[in-house]
Amino acid sequence: MKLVSYRLKNTNESLRVGIVIDENVINLQDAYRAVNPDVDRTRIEGIIPADPTSFYKLGSPAIEVAKELHRQLKNNDQYALHYLSLEDVYLGTPIPEPSKIICVGRNYIEHAQEMKSDIPEIPVLFAKFANALIGPNDDIEKTPLTEKLDYEVELTVVIGKEASKVKKEDALNYIAGYTIGNDISARDLQKRTPQWLQGKSVDKSTPIGPWIVTADEIEDPGKLDVRCYVNGELRQSSNTDKFIFDVPYLIEFISNIMTLNPGDIIMTGTPEGVAFGMEDPKFLQPGDVVTLEIEKIGTMKNRITEGLV
Repeated sequence: MKLVSYRLKNTNESLRVGIVIDENVINLQDAYRAVNPDVDRTRIEGIIPADPTSFYKLGSPAIEVAKELHRQLKNNDQYALHYLSLEDVYLGTPIPEPSKIICVGRNYIEHAQEMKSDIPEIPVLFAKFANALIGPNDDIEKTPLTEKLDYEVELTVVIGKEASKVKKEDALNYIAGYTIGNDISARDLQKRTPQWLQGKSVDKSTPIGPWIVTADEIEDPGKLDVRCYVNGELRQSSNTDKFIFDVPYLIEFISNIMTLNPGDIIMTGTPEGVAFGMEDPKFLQPGDVVTLEIEKIGTMKNRITEGLV
C-alpha cells in the first residue's frame, strides 16, 4: 500500500493522509467513514488522524487500519468516495515534522572510498531537522552559501512503533514502511568543520517521497536497486545488498543508543557516484533535474533552483 501526504493543487489547505489506488488518491478519513458509517465522528481522529505527522506518530495501529481500508476499497466500487487523480494533487513530504531524522554516513564501501574516507567499523550517524524536508516534486533550493551542492539517493525507513534496545532479528517488525530520500549535501559547508550538520540540514534541501510503501510490500529492504540521474545522466547505480550495515543492524544499533518513536525517519546512506567523488566534480546547479529511483518504491524528481541571498 502507498500512503501519501497531499492537498489539492493551488490551495493552501493543510496536508492530509491519503491512500493511492490505481493512480488516484483517496482521503483516509473519508474512506474510514465510508467503510464504518456507524462510528462516532468524534472518535475518528483518534483512530485515523487527518494530519500526516499525527497519523504516523500513532504508528502501527493506524497503519493497520489503513491497510484494511485499502484491502476493502481496492477493486470495490460499492462505496461512494471522491477519488482524486494524482495529477490533481500536491504531494507533500510524507511526515512533515518527524521527531527524529537519523542519517547514516558512508554505508557503502565504494562511497567511503570515493570520499577518501576509512571504511567505518561502526555506523556513522548524524542528524537532519524538519526545516530541511520538502515534498517529492518540490524545488531544491541551492543556498548562495554553497558552490558544491551534491545529490545522494537513499533508502529511507519509517519507524512504526517504539523501538528501544531492539534485536536485529526483530528489527523489521518495527518498520512502518519505506520511501526515497535525497540527502542533499552542501559539501563545502559539510567539510569545513569536523561535524557535518551545517552541510546537511540547509532549509528546503531534502526531498522525501513520493509516498511511503508499507513494510508488507517489501519483504527484504536489503535487496533493492537504487539509482540517481542528473539531467537524465546516470550518476549512481547500486543495490542495498551492498550496505555495510543493513537495515536490521541499523535499527538495533540506533535503538540501543536512543529510543526510536513512531514516525521517526532513518536515511540509510548513499552509494558511490556522488559529484564530490568525481575527478572533475559535477555539482548541482540551478536548472538541473535530479531523478531518484528505488525498486518497489518508485521515482522522485526535483529541480534545483537558486535560493535567496
